[in-house]
Amino acid sequence: MNSYECCIAVGSDYIQNIRSSDNTAAFIETEVDRNMEVCNKTGEADTSNEVGNKTEGADRSMEVCNKTEGADRSMEVCNKTGEADRNMGLCLKTGTDRNIAVSNKSELNFDIKKFTLVAIAIFIIFLGLDSLFGMSMDVLWMTKSGPFGDSENNDFKTSLSDKQRSNSWKHAPEKTASYLYLDYSFERFETVNLDSISEDDMIGPPLDIPSSKKQCDITNPSEKFDCFPEKSISEEGCMRRGCCWQKDATRRKPLKSRNENDTQAPVDVPYCFYPRNFPGYSVDERKDTPLGFSMNLSGQPPTYYPRGVRQLAVEVYYETNQRLHVKVYDPNIKRYEVPMSVPKADQRAANPAYTVTVSETGTPFWLSVTRKCDNSVLFSTKGAAPLIFTDQFLQLSSLLPSPYIYGIGEHRNNLMLNMNWTRKTLWNRDHYPLEGTNMYGSHPFYLVMEESGKANGFFLLNSNGMDVVLQPYPAVTWRTIGGILDFYIFVGQKPADIVREYTNVVGRTFMPPYWSLGFHICKFGYKSVNDTMMVVNRVRKAEIPHDTQWNDIDYAVGRLDFTTDVERFGDQAAMVDELHRRGMKYIIIVDPGISNSQPLGSYSPYDLGVEMDIFIKNESNKLFVGRLWPGTTVFPDWSNGKSHTYWAKLIGEFWKHVAVDGLWIDMDELGTFADGSVTGCDKNSEYNSPPYLPDVAGGTLYSRTICPSARQKLSTYYNLHNMYGMMETNATYHALKSLPLRRRPFVISRSTFSGQGHYGGHWTGDNIATFYDLYKSISVILTFNMAGIPMVGADICGFQHDTTYELCLRWYQLGAFYPFSRTHSDKPTRYQDPGAFDDFFAASVRDVYQTRYSLLPYLYTLFYESYTTGTPVARAMFYEFPNNKDTYHIDNQFMWGSGLLIAPVLTEKSRSVDVYLPLNSVWYNFYSGQRLTGKGKNMTLPAPLNIINLLVQAGSIIPMQEYALTTTESRLKDFSLLIAMGTNGTASGSLYWDDGITQESLEMGSYNFVEFTLTENKVRSKVQVARYEDWMLMKNVTIYGVDLCPVNVTMNGAAQAFAYDSSYKVLKMPTLKPRISLLKDFLLTWEYSP
Repeated sequence: MNSYECCIAVGSDYIQNIRSSDNTAAFIETEVDRNMEVCNKTGEADTSNEVGNKTEGADRSMEVCNKTEGADRSMEVCNKTGEADRNMGLCLKTGTDRNIAVSNKSELNFDIKKFTLVAIAIFIIFLGLDSLFGMSMDVLWMTKSGPFGDSENNDFKTSLSDKQRSNSWKHAPEKTASYLYLDYSFERFETVNLDSISEDDMIGPPLDIPSSKKQCDITNPSEKFDCFPEKSISEEGCMRRGCCWQKDATRRKPLKSRNENDTQAPVDVPYCFYPRNFPGYSVDERKDTPLGFSMNLSGQPPTYYPRGVRQLAVEVYYETNQRLHVKVYDPNIKRYEVPMSVPKADQRAANPAYTVTVSETGTPFWLSVTRKCDNSVLFSTKGAAPLIFTDQFLQLSSLLPSPYIYGIGEHRNNLMLNMNWTRKTLWNRDHYPLEGTNMYGSHPFYLVMEESGKANGFFLLNSNGMDVVLQPYPAVTWRTIGGILDFYIFVGQKPADIVREYTNVVGRTFMPPYWSLGFHICKFGYKSVNDTMMVVNRVRKAEIPHDTQWNDIDYAVGRLDFTTDVERFGDQAAMVDELHRRGMKYIIIVDPGISNSQPLGSYSPYDLGVEMDIFIKNESNKLFVGRLWPGTTVFPDWSNGKSHTYWAKLIGEFWKHVAVDGLWIDMDELGTFADGSVTGCDKNSEYNSPPYLPDVAGGTLYSRTICPSARQKLSTYYNLHNMYGMMETNATYHALKSLPLRRRPFVISRSTFSGQGHYGGHWTGDNIATFYDLYKSISVILTFNMAGIPMVGADICGFQHDTTYELCLRWYQLGAFYPFSRTHSDKPTRYQDPGAFDDFFAASVRDVYQTRYSLLPYLYTLFYESYTTGTPVARAMFYEFPNNKDTYHIDNQFMWGSGLLIAPVLTEKSRSVDVYLPLNSVWYNFYSGQRLTGKGKNMTLPAPLNIINLLVQAGSIIPMQEYALTTTESRLKDFSLLIAMGTNGTASGSLYWDDGITQESLEMGSYNFVEFTLTENKVRSKVQVARYEDWMLMKNVTIYGVDLCPVNVTMNGAAQAFAYDSSYKVLKMPTLKPRISLLKDFLLTWEYSP
């Protein structure tokens, strides 16, 4: 095969060589502001050449095709297969203010004017057809605004690897569009000014699969997979991608977004969809491995995204009986992979619950995963959108067994995701909770409930920006802009199996300090130490439990990290000492932006960072300068191991003066006040303007963050952006862990990524004081719990705007049952701490937080379970009732563990609440013991303004403790048991207990664990572990569901006083004598009259 080499010099400092086979033509797009030279080397050339015409089935055919682009000035690289060869197009766009050298072969006798006349004639024919048949041909008309199909692909130099980057084009600033015609067999140059060429001359033939060969006969709209998701969609562009175009009356959304910042078209039934026989990868080889099997794939990737990878490796690992691991990667070039430590199997799973089926050697690739016990197909790429693997566009699509899907956070949506053509974009951003936009976190994980009540899950270990599209087939399509396709499939009998396996991969929650389960108060805008303590004192005066006081950036000098403004804010250190004296804790906010504008030597966080060389760099290897609260700032590079040492030193030095108990890290998406650096971003960078741009808010990857082209130690910010907050949480966690007292760290972060829960918790960001936000807080908290981040809560009463009396009171009732319970509000808003209202308000909040504090032993045990098994603390109803499909959509009530149901009022002026109780399930009113039996439908319960409904599920034993104003005091109080008898007369529960502050208490064995059971009128305890010395005395026991009044009650053989409520069937032992040590087994019995 003959080859031709074209050398293109852009200026004097950048030379690009492209080699093409003799059946290849180039249509190359770039933006140039300097002279361009084209040199042509000719080898043997028996090749037939075409300009503006496409020949099917021709040997070594070449074509030069030119298209007018839209304002985006895009490029398309087109690979199309004829009957016997491949025709390749590569397009180069330049500026019209430059002359362009075009090489021509003299024998061709090319006449541009004749070609113009022919093109105009074709145009008129199209126009006539449009008028005659009423067909809309506007998508084919090439005007200066140019509705060309691939206008989003405005950057050819988009490589993620050094090897690939050396074979890429360098862009200059955008200029007016011109085109360079290249034919590698031309022998002489001719200068042509494109102003004299009509636009029809620049319309080449569509490089698509012949319509007669495309399998476009897909009649079910939900089975159509979008081939052209970008907003520049057109029929012409669709055909160039080798896809099918068909208008569909079932589409309800507009074809193009009305928002100019949107980068993607609205998701709906696609007009442009993949044919069934879209060319993709085929299996070349399959062989068994110790952990599973591997495959080699080859194919011709679609050319509408540059630098396709032709050879792929697939590794399939049977890691556990319920976890399958698959990696799809480029075997020839090492690409970026997520720097996360994941479990490695040392042997193949002995009895996997799944079967993996793949296509045979020599056939198109597909992979399917089936559950063995019922042959349910849980994951299948067969019949879905094709696998695509290019440098900056990777697509993986699969069919789902049912439409009941959860996860893919962080977004504002219902708990169960909408499968009716929706998109979830993952690119962390400082954006308040709002539907349809990317927000603070990225969790490419989903859990699916099946029709049978069984569950499965999927996790894509990829930190690049991505779109995740859900369609009603049901199917899911992942489109990510970098990395590899590294994914896990989880197979279980119930949701708990999926969450357990997922958290085993990404890491389970940290064990929180006990005090963090108490009530937290904060506000942006405290003017001083005195203002802060005024809030603390009035809450204490109202006798409302309160463990932790927070300060926003008000405390700092000029909003500089690790400073305290003594003159303006007051003696912060003395305030902290006073809080500690009261048994309380203190937390402050820290942002990642470090000021670079202070006098040299005056601000150690900057000086030390420069000395240690730990700040993010720009493309010129100089400090990247952005803008945040203190003004111009630089940012630590958390992928640099030295940054952890740097951070620990800063925190340690500050702690010596202000002994904080935890840290609150904000703006760590990374969020900034500028789009990119203080001077913007290079729009021609492959990282700042990738060929495929996910549907990110703001319309660019650098909107309200730093430039993706910024350099970090491990990789580019382009790859690591979504992990920035998680990496900072990790650094902060270990910095706090290293403090002299060696206490458990407590970190709350706004930005998150998969695995975040291993190092810290999350608050849901800048919500708004509305009843709608109150309601929507439940679904996000449940979603984060399933994602392995149980320490999560929303700002109680709302962060933005002034709250109202009723809203705030109802929010405190719900917020008392957030795992992380904190009120916080913006600077302009009114004070909304519970002491800021009237006596009724304070009394109502006091009641609900006394309830929370009495339940802390139960809550702490739930965190222990999450720490050890990954199970959520706050649980959706479907999680506990997986066989009841009526629970799948419920997100207005939830549970703590399996024992306690929380049913808040979520609408204004409501004095009752509808609660769904599954058919024949039995519950007891937490406060009274009244028995309720589920009817499989909503039940209306009274909910006066001062009450939140709590129900205890029959069969539960809940350990409790007397409340106090702080956990320091409550931990010294007596324990109690609340027992809700099951319909068969049984119940069970457990209690985990340690000192609540020591690191690795569980690992060191310094803890207690007690199990409780009820059978046949006997309550027993069994001490499984007793290695932490504590009093742990139990004072009383309450049992719901005792049908008859006993004649006697004994504890360890000693008679006990008791009370019986015959109306609600409640048995109480209010004062056990003597009090019972929970560190020894006990036996409580009662007898009825013969």
